Amino acid sequence: MQSDQPRRLGYVLKMYPRFSETFIVSEILAREAAGEQIVIFSLRPPTDARFHPELARVQAPVIPVGRSASPRRLWETWRAAMADPVLAAGATATLDELVAAEADEAEQALDVARLAREHGVTHLHAHFASMATTVARLAGSIAGLPYSFTAHAKDIFHRDVDDAELETKLSGAHHAITISRYNLDHLRERFPRAAQRLHLVRNGLELERFPYLPRPEMRPVPQVLAVGRLVEKKGFALLIDAIAALRDRGTAMTASIVGDGPLREELAARITAHGLDDAVQLLGPRTQEEVRTLLQEADLFAAPFVIAADGNADGLPTVLLEAMASGIPCIAADVTAVGEVVRTGETGWLVPCDDVPALAAALQEAATSTSRRRLTDAARALIEKEYSSPGQAARLRALVEDTAVPDVVDDAAPPAAHPALLATITRS
Repeated sequence: MQSDQPRRLGYVLKMYPRFSETFIVSEILAREAAGEQIVIFSLRPPTDARFHPELARVQAPVIPVGRSASPRRLWETWRAAMADPVLAAGATATLDELVAAEADEAEQALDVARLAREHGVTHLHAHFASMATTVARLAGSIAGLPYSFTAHAKDIFHRDVDDAELETKLSGAHHAITISRYNLDHLRERFPRAAQRLHLVRNGLELERFPYLPRPEMRPVPQVLAVGRLVEKKGFALLIDAIAALRDRGTAMTASIVGDGPLREELAARITAHGLDDAVQLLGPRTQEEVRTLLQEADLFAAPFVIAADGNADGLPTVLLEAMASGIPCIAADVTAVGEVVRTGETGWLVPCDDVPALAAALQEAATSTSRRRLTDAARALIEKEYSSPGQAARLRALVEDTAVPDVVDDAAPPAAHPALLATITRS
């Protein structure tokens, strides 16, 4: 590539757009607003039936990267790459790794390398340290381009994560990003040889889209909102149990759970078994705009995270940050990085994970507390200080340009590693 060529970023994503990954859209919008040029490579076709309206604001072209259904198509992919002398040389040098890779990943790496050159891409960036980063790394090797990636949660903590493979990705990256101080400290300790390549860039919010609306009073029957995929790590079963426990002690609350996923039927059966069909609703998926309205209308926000049996745990879900920005009192469980933002007595109520009595007690205290406004004021101030999109975009750009990235000021000590989480992580 010519050194005087304008910089253009190639985002390598497993699937774009994806309904649950609003943080990627926000990041792309922030970088485009800062003047960066972006091309999006989607390795899988989208499967969601609904899309967020913010997608219409993204200017980057989206290029689907196919997978062969026949040997002929696969051979055509190789032939197209070999027609470019740069790619031919890069593929030859990377041949051992391509042969060792999964067939889809090897083929898509060749295609991404070719498409990146065609579109003038100068740097590849992937989200999640899994398949998308595998493709970005191989494509970068083939095309002679630097790559970087952002690591989030499942791609770090799931029991199936291969430490040797992750270390290879870290060691070859121009830089690697993760979204919380917890993740940063954990990865630097786990992969000390790659420590200097790892950087903290928190997920950013377009704060103007989340006006601050404090709740001076609660409804007679407070309404609790929870948002996320209906999977084990979100802990929604505990929220249902907590609403039942409160009812049994004479405290009425209702709950609305937004999202869809494999546990929908199981959660619905749990609601019925507790006799809560009139108190707990499963609302299904909602757009970010619809969630924003629900955040403005509900009394309390609950994020009862747990560590799943397979080691999967949430990182720092964007919707929790959105809730804190919106002025709704937040109750959350203390997995991974959640304690960096939800701090009992300061910005919300942090409870032990997998603890229904503690969750029920925190919901009741939040509904009756005279300190709600002080806590939500502090929560909004924290989000404004550390999670604004322009600041995120500036740090991301500085990393790509190899300019100095200022240390992140973190007033609170990072939370200690959760022992149950650490117990699930297998070292190679």
